[in-house]
Amino acid sequence: MRALLLLGLDHVTRASRSLHSTLNTSCCAAAERASRRHDEDGVSHVISMDSRTQEAVDEGERRFTRPPSGDAAGRGASPPVFLYVLAFFSALGGFLFGYDTGVVSGAMLLLKEEMNLSALWQELLVSSTVGAAALSALGGGSLNGWLGRRACILLASLVFSIGGVIMSLAPDKVVLLVGRVTVGLGIGIASMTVPVYIAEVSPPHRRGQLVTVNSLFITGGQFAASVVDGAFSYVSRGGWRFMLGLSVLPAVLQFVGFLFLPESPRWLLQKGRSQEARRALSRIRGGRGVDEEYDTIRTSMEEEAKEAPGGGLVLLRMFAHGPTRRALVVGCGLQMFQQLAGINTVMYYSATILQMGGVQDVNQAIWLSAATSATNFVFTLVGVWLVERVGRRRLTLGSLSGTGLSLTVLAVGFWLSARYSPSTTLHPADAQNSTCRLYGSCELCVLDPRCGFCYRENGSAVFDSSCVPVGQASTGHAAWGRCSNQSAATSSPTWAYNYCPTSYSWVVLTGLLLYLAFFAPGMGTMPWTVNSEIYPLWARSTGNACSAGVNWTCNVLVSLTFLHVAQYLTYYGAFFVYTGLAALGLLFVLGCLPETQGLPLEDVESLFTGPLCSCGASSSARHVQYSRLNGSNAPSDDEDEDEDATEAD
Repeated sequence: MRALLLLGLDHVTRASRSLHSTLNTSCCAAAERASRRHDEDGVSHVISMDSRTQEAVDEGERRFTRPPSGDAAGRGASPPVFLYVLAFFSALGGFLFGYDTGVVSGAMLLLKEEMNLSALWQELLVSSTVGAAALSALGGGSLNGWLGRRACILLASLVFSIGGVIMSLAPDKVVLLVGRVTVGLGIGIASMTVPVYIAEVSPPHRRGQLVTVNSLFITGGQFAASVVDGAFSYVSRGGWRFMLGLSVLPAVLQFVGFLFLPESPRWLLQKGRSQEARRALSRIRGGRGVDEEYDTIRTSMEEEAKEAPGGGLVLLRMFAHGPTRRALVVGCGLQMFQQLAGINTVMYYSATILQMGGVQDVNQAIWLSAATSATNFVFTLVGVWLVERVGRRRLTLGSLSGTGLSLTVLAVGFWLSARYSPSTTLHPADAQNSTCRLYGSCELCVLDPRCGFCYRENGSAVFDSSCVPVGQASTGHAAWGRCSNQSAATSSPTWAYNYCPTSYSWVVLTGLLLYLAFFAPGMGTMPWTVNSEIYPLWARSTGNACSAGVNWTCNVLVSLTFLHVAQYLTYYGAFFVYTGLAALGLLFVLGCLPETQGLPLEDVESLFTGPLCSCGASSSARHVQYSRLNGSNAPSDDEDEDEDATEAD
C-alpha cells in the first residue's frame, strides 16, 4: 500500500513541475491534501488524484497559451463589416494626401506656362503645401491628445475642403499659394491622425493590413489625380482649376462619414470615459469578445501608466524614457529615409521628369505620369498582401534594396541622355547678350532655366539647333527668333524647354516604373504602419506627430531643392545622390528596425528595451511573449511551438 502511494505521489510531483508558476502553489496544496487522506481513499484515490492533476495541468496550459481576446475573436472569424467601413472613411484622409501630391505634377505643366512660373515659384507652390503639412503634423499631436482622433479627422477634412475651393477660384499665383498652404494644414493633421486611429481600432492580426490600406488610398489618390490631370490637360485654359478643385469632393465625403463614426476606444479610456469606450469597442467589434478585450486593454493601460515617466511635456518624457526614445529614433528615421529616397520628387515632378527624359508632348508626359501612378497603386496592393505574410522588417529591407537599384537605372538613363545630348549648331546674334548662346549642347542649355533649345529634326537626327532665351510671358516659346512664334505647321522648328530630344527616354520611364514597383510595397507603406504601432498610448499621438513632422520636413527639403539640385549637379547627378541616400536607409533599417508583426499594441514597447541598434539583429529570432497573470498578454497560437522549443533548450 505504501509503495503504491509513494508511486502515485511521485506521479503527482512530476505533473506539478510541468505547470507554470501560476499553478504550482495550487497543485502542491492538492498533493498534500491527497497525502493526508491516503488511509481512507487507498490506491484508487491516488490514481484519481493523478488524473485530476493532469487535467489541471492541461487546463493551465490552455489558459496560459490562450491569445488575447481581440486576437482570439478575430483570427478564426472575419472582422465585422463595420470595421472595413471605418477603415474606408479613415483612409480617405490618405486619398486626399495622395491626390494633392499627384495632382500638382500635371497641374504644374499647365501653370508654369499660363502663369509663367519661374523654377522658384514652381518649387514654392509644391513645397508650401508640404511645409504647412509639416507644421500642422507637429501640432497635430497636441490636438489629438486634446480633441481626440475623430475630431481631428473632421477638422482636417474641413480645412482641406476650404483649401480646395480657394485653389479652384485663385485669380493669381499668390492666392493659389494661399490655397496650397491651407490644403497643407489639413493634410498634415490627417497624415498623422489616420494611421493612429486605424491602428487603435484594429485587432492585432489585422492591424498591419488595415493601416496599410491608408497607404493604398494614398497611392489610389495619386493615380486618380493623374487621370484627372490627363483628362483636363486638353482644356486650353484653366484646366488646372478643375484638377486642384476636385479635391473638395473626397474631403466632403470624409467629413460627412465621420459624423457617424465612433471615437477611438483607447483614447476614450485614456480620458476616463470608460462607458463610452466600451460602447465604441462593442460597435467596432460587432459585439464579439468585447468584455474580455476591454478588460485587457484597460489592464494594459493601467500597467503602462504605472511604468510611464512622471508628468511634464510629453516629448521630454519620451526622451527621458529609454524605450520610447529609441522608438522615436526608429520612427523618425524611417520617415526621413522615405523622403530622402526621392519618392515625392518622383510623384510631384513625374511629368517633368519624363519631359526631362525626352518626352516632348505635354499631354503624353501627363498620361505617362498616370502610368507611373498606376504602378504605384498596384504595387501598394502587393504591400497590403505581403505585410502580414513576410513582416514589416523584411518587406522594408527588400523594398529599399530594389529602390536603390531602380534609382541607379534612372540616373544611368539621364546620364545616357546627357552623354549623347545634341550639340548646338547655330549661334544667332543675341540682342539681349544672354549666356544662352555660349552653351555648346542641349544638356547644358536646358539646365539653365532662362534658356531653351530650338531645333529641327529629320527622323532621329537633330539639325539647325540653337540655344536661345525663354520668352518673358511664357516658357512655351523663345523670347525671339524662329521659335518665338510657335505654330502647328510641320515645317516649324521644335521648342524644347526643360528637356532634350533623346532616344533614351525609355530608360528613364523604365527606371520610374521599377522605382515605384520596389518602393510602393515597403518604403511607401511601412513607415506609416510601423509608427502607428511602436509607441505606448501615452506617447502615441506625440510620437506620430514628430515622425510625421520629420516626413513632411524632409519632403519640403527634397521638393524645394530638386530643380535646383538638378541644375547644379545635372539630372543624373541628382538621382545618384538619391541612390546613396537609399543605401544609407538600408543600413539603418538593417540595424535598427525590429519586427512588430502580430504583437498587441501594448507589447511592442518591449522591443525597444535594449540598445538602439540591437533591435534589428534580435529580430532575426522569433519574438516570444510571456503572459501576465491576468492573461492579457498571452502569446498567439502560431508562437506556442517556438516558446516550447525555447523552454526545452
